[in-house]
Amino acid sequence: MPKLKTHKGTSKRVKLTSTGKVTRQRAFGGHMLAKKSKRRKRAINTVAKVTGGMKKNVKSALGVK
Repeated sequence: MPKLKTHKGTSKRVKLTSTGKVTRQRAFGGHMLAKKSKRRKRAINTVAKVTGGMKKNVKSALGVK
């Protein structure tokens, strides 16, 4: 059976931690930041975990068991 190719779009958007968790960046932080509160911008700047069924899909796209 041939090797699976890594889905490059997914690999650029998520990271795998050493314990196997999947992290991603949050949305809505690219533009129109003047109207957003400092608290909201700080929250956007933190990383988020990918959970549930989406975590399984992401790991298979990255070629990880």
